[in-house]
Order: sequence, then C-alpha cells, then structure tokens
Amino acid sequence: MTEQWIPKDKVELMSAIEREWKLLLELAEKLTEKQMTTPDAGGWAPKDNLAHLTEWMNILTGSHIDKRPSHEVLDIPEDEEKDMDFQAINEILFKRNKDRSVTDIITELKKFYSETYQKLNAMTFEELLQPRHADDPEKRPLLLWVLGDTTEHFLEHRETIEKGLTEKPS
Repeated sequence: MTEQWIPKDKVELMSAIEREWKLLLELAEKLTEKQMTTPDAGGWAPKDNLAHLTEWMNILTGSHIDKRPSHEVLDIPEDEEKDMDFQAINEILFKRNKDRSVTDIITELKKFYSETYQKLNAMTFEELLQPRHADDPEKRPLLLWVLGDTTEHFLEHRETIEKGLTEKPS
C-alpha cells in the first residue's frame, strides 16, 4: 500500500484540487450526450460518476466542514443512516440521480465545486489539520476527508470514466 500524499501547505492543496478538477471537467466536456449516458461494465454512465462527485462534495462541506448531521446532509432518515456503509449510501445517491439530465448534473457539479472550493479557500491550513472528529483516537485531520472528496475522488472517477469509454461492450 502506498502512503497517502499530504500537501505541505494551503497553496499546494488548492493547486492540486484545481488541477484534478480541470482534468475531470476537460474530460466531461469532451463527451457526447451518448457517451455521457452510456453505462460502463459497473452500470454507471459518466454522468452518474459526476453526480456522485457532486453528492460527496455536498457531504464534505455539509457534514465534515459545517458539522451538520450526516443524515440531514444526505437527506435520509437518521435511523436508516446508522446501519449504512459507503456502498449503501452510494446506491441511494446513484438511484437519486440516475434519471437526471446531463445538463442538470454538469450545472450542479460546477456549482458545488465552486462552493466547495470557496469554502476550502476561506479556511486556514491549520484548520484543515485539526482532527475531523474530536473523539477520534487517531486524531485524523479534516484534510484527509478534503483530499478524499476532492483530488483523490476527482482522479478516481476520471479514471473510471476513461476506462468505461475504452471498454468493449459485452
């Protein structure tokens, strides 16, 4: 397992976020409507990947940064959320967004990215290095969630979209 990259400062963080965002957006803007709506072997079309990223930026800002209850941010009943893992959450988010138009998804993605970027830019690097959860015995910094829901997530889903475009239909 490789060690996770951690930026040395705020400038490096914001630069990495912006770089991965631009690469993702460049890819998305090159795709035709048919490509955007054609599912890959896993059943997700590129537009589904983009909607997924929007949802997780919302979770990052609403739950991790603003510290609102995650069930509220996810818009699901609190009692249901307690027993959910990432896979179950992702399935709910996928179903919620699967019938939305490409235009709607791209518009919302850009809006959430702008809001997320502005919120992160307004924070100090020291704030991002503070533990996300006060009761976390590992004292993992908020920065890990930021990276996981921005640079790392953008890269992961850009690669997923690229792979899906090159797969041969079965």
